[in-house]
Amino acid sequence: MSTYYYLVAGLPDLSLDDGKLSYTVDSFKAELYPFLTAGDQKLVDLFYLKYDNRDLLALLKDKEAVTSGRGCFSGEELLALVETVRNGDTVDKQFPPYLAAFVADYLTLAPEDLYTAEDRLAAGYYAYGMACGNRLVADWFEFNLNMGNVFAALTARKYKREVADVIVGDNAVCEQLRTSNARDFGLGEELDYFNAVQRIAEMDELVGREKQVDLLKWNWLDNASFFNYFTIERLFVFLQQIDMIERWISLDKESGSDLFRLMIRQLKEQVQIPEEFRK
Repeated sequence: MSTYYYLVAGLPDLSLDDGKLSYTVDSFKAELYPFLTAGDQKLVDLFYLKYDNRDLLALLKDKEAVTSGRGCFSGEELLALVETVRNGDTVDKQFPPYLAAFVADYLTLAPEDLYTAEDRLAAGYYAYGMACGNRLVADWFEFNLNMGNVFAALTARKYKREVADVIVGDNAVCEQLRTSNARDFGLGEELDYFNAVQRIAEMDELVGREKQVDLLKWNWLDNASFFNYFTIERLFVFLQQIDMIERWISLDKESGSDLFRLMIRQLKEQVQIPEEFRK
């Protein structure tokens, strides 16, 4: 297992420039990503693929759409993927299989079924992440899938909708949500975060609810990575937390700054940096 003493020890203190973080999701990719092993880069790619998912959906709707450029592939590469699949040619191995499979699926959808495209892509993305072979990263994808589905199921029940119609993916929790009539879908004991999700789902104030969701994610990441110090898991968690803070700081500079300071402090307190790597 690769260790990254220099990268963890060199993580910056917070500095703000015109309300922006000095360390962002984009700077992580530019400054830290090149120093990772090829295998660890593939794990980090799982994070950035979410931008490719959004770009691909946009390009399938409009090939002239402006893409974010934040993912693993350019807009031109994604368009080339679409044409390759459309023509039945062999897809370049650089593309994750779920992307090509989704494009093939999308191209067969009837117009009235196009609204399901985002959920179909999400299902493939989560399945791909859960099969990555890294315990923490796979568990993170499953946690997000399950949490999102529990929220969707609770909301569907609240508004008298068919629960099965809003569930994304295919695992044991998905099946339980689709078929159970129990108040807690039979998951109250199986998912230790079920009650927390249920409490959040009952909140009326949207911003407060979003903050509680991110706090739940944050705590999950801290707990899951507690014994990971200088490994890719630690950097993967750092990236996920930067992503959350970056989103909140764009909405609320003060609270985002406080959370980012807390993240940096906790990260440095949780690891013991070998003497030879200290500055």
